[in-house]
Amino acid sequence: MPFSVSWHTLLEHLDELPADATLITPLSHSRIHITDVQEHRVIVQFDESNEKRPLQREQFETLYHQIQTAHDGFDLDRLPPDADPYPAVLSVHPRFEIDEDAGVIAETDGPTTTQLADTAHEPDDDDRTEPEGLNVYSDGLLLIDALERHDVTDLPELETATLVNLYTLLSDVQRDANDFRQEVADVLLSRLHHDRPVAGQYGSVQRTSRRNRSLKDDEDVLSMLEAEGIDRERVMSVDRQKVDEALEVTTLTESDVYEIDESEYVRKAEVDDDVKESRLQGLKDRLAASEETEAEELQQEIEALEDRIDDLTSFRAGTEIQ
Repeated sequence: MPFSVSWHTLLEHLDELPADATLITPLSHSRIHITDVQEHRVIVQFDESNEKRPLQREQFETLYHQIQTAHDGFDLDRLPPDADPYPAVLSVHPRFEIDEDAGVIAETDGPTTTQLADTAHEPDDDDRTEPEGLNVYSDGLLLIDALERHDVTDLPELETATLVNLYTLLSDVQRDANDFRQEVADVLLSRLHHDRPVAGQYGSVQRTSRRNRSLKDDEDVLSMLEAEGIDRERVMSVDRQKVDEALEVTTLTESDVYEIDESEYVRKAEVDDDVKESRLQGLKDRLAASEETEAEELQQEIEALEDRIDDLTSFRAGTEIQ
């Protein structure tokens, strides 16, 4: 099929898109929408920057031929810089589909999906629901309340008890956020197929790698080094664990073999769940008296929060503190 036929089919489908239709680019995940469809180009606008960019027919034709000649689809990583919108727009054509898991765009004879955002199910700012079983939300709500009630721009002026409350809540939120961040990262990693940053509303992320090393069996390492003329004494070091074991059966003290540098820091000792529950009840009472339009929704959130107060923290006092 000549490209001219596919091109006019694409233009027809673009003309049929709703005015508020939003496309998601496959690499940067930028949100774009079509502002004009012309005979030789398509004008798109980026939602985040309001930048308008013309997408030329010749570039679409180049991408079309690359897809035709590629085996199992054209690798999106081969796109030149700033070409991310082209496959997103081309996916509106009923015979072209993007497979983000495989990182390709391909032609198919079967039903296809597009990069069209599902705006019908996107919650707006007024359609907020409390996530269930997410501790960072619960502790974050308590932290926000504390930040709103105290002038944290001048910490030395705050009472000690207030500082303790802030530190405890910050510690809880930090722990909860780190756990949840790792869960998000595990899912996100499977969707990044290249070294280009992937942008969202608040920032961007990039797939990267780190190199960890661990020595092989001691004797294997020493034998290979000795075969190259390196004496084992040159690479032998004091084993800290063995030194500690030796201290237990000798008259030496810890300071005899260690340089000791002591420092002091603050550590959370325990969490008072009863106080948390009482504060949440206070938030509920305050919201009940509020005349703001959000009061009823927020009150429902607090009531749900009370139902799972025992899940606010998994912390236990004493030796479990880390």
